[in-house]
Amino acid sequence: MVLIRHYAEEDAEALWHLFFNTIRLINSRDYSQLQVEAWAPESFDFNVWQKKMRAIKPFVAELDGVIVGYTDLQSSGLIDHFFCHHEYQGKGVGRALMKHVMQQGKSQNITRFYSEVSITAKPFYQHLGFSVVNERTIEVRGEKLVNYVMEKLS
Repeated sequence: MVLIRHYAEEDAEALWHLFFNTIRLINSRDYSQLQVEAWAPESFDFNVWQKKMRAIKPFVAELDGVIVGYTDLQSSGLIDHFFCHHEYQGKGVGRALMKHVMQQGKSQNITRFYSEVSITAKPFYQHLGFSVVNERTIEVRGEKLVNYVMEKLS
């Protein structure tokens, strides 16, 4: 069973590796090598990452003591990060995280959930009832990437 808990400072490194490997190994199906390298660079200031994690206060998913995913929910309804470990995709981790986000949102009276979603994650979000608001092209470290603003109204 997937355990979901609050982020702890000592999770930062594991979450960085999860983020990096998911983008490099999974999102590379839909984005070029240059795009994934810009999105998840080899050399990245870890202090910046730690600051980001402190700011978004993610929920961390564990399975048998292994961190297998993480996500967050901002008071605006924004889901800023949503990542599942590349070796645990299709095993209910993402569904458990999204269920947790929806429950948290309900308790905070959030009625609109939205996220900027990769090409890779779009089918997952659609399967869970999100719809595309618009397609965008963003620039990350000089590379242009397509993503989608998706939302779910409760």
